[in-house]
Amino acid sequence: MTHRILILGGTTEARQLAAKFSARADLEVTLSLAGRTESPVAQGVPVRTGGFGGTEGLAAYLGEAGIHLLIDATHPYAARISANAAEAARQAAVPIIALRRPGWEPVEGDRWTLVDTVADAVKALGPQPRRVFLALGRQEVAAFEAAPQHHYLIRSVDPVEPRLAVPDATYLLARGPFREADERALLESHRIDAVVSKNSGGEATHGKIAAARTLGIEVVMIRRPTLPDVPSAETIDQLPAMVDHALEPAAERGV
Repeated sequence: MTHRILILGGTTEARQLAAKFSARADLEVTLSLAGRTESPVAQGVPVRTGGFGGTEGLAAYLGEAGIHLLIDATHPYAARISANAAEAARQAAVPIIALRRPGWEPVEGDRWTLVDTVADAVKALGPQPRRVFLALGRQEVAAFEAAPQHHYLIRSVDPVEPRLAVPDATYLLARGPFREADERALLESHRIDAVVSKNSGGEATHGKIAAARTLGIEVVMIRRPTLPDVPSAETIDQLPAMVDHALEPAAERGV
């Protein structure tokens, strides 16, 4: 029997997972992307772009497409999508597994200021002008218009449009992974004294955190949101066994 799997993606791990499962003859995989990145990396499986219309729309899709398993491999900060996915899976009676990479933990030498939201990060920078590296998605950077006294270095995969209504901002287009040595050179060349980052976890974007530690630069770290309590794995290597278990007939799983 061929099992249909829908992967909610947007992360490097989601693409890697899709490629890994594409080689299995017993799985028919579709990767769903939100469409926020204009040129997603090519996949080895069919790609669906765009939203589903909330919880009800996703639940309907799961039924109409005959999906046997839903894998939430979205970004750790895509809390609303994860919540919708968990509820849609419940409504459609489809098993769900989440792939959640562990967050970074501060180590000796880190100067982290922990905040809960992007708005809190804006306030944490303080009133005095600073040179700030915004290592955030292009959807979040508009909040920093509330603090126009700072110089901003803004890096994103796609252009920030419209640009921020601030007098002093520099824009970089780049896609990770980013090496620590390159990140250190970037911070030094722009004389950065504060980095604003989400706790995304993983190695691809940790270079800026390590570079900030080496240079003694403050990192305003936005905490992760609370995510639904569903079966989850931290690495791709843990997923195949969980997928096989989830796809077993209920009697064999002891349900």
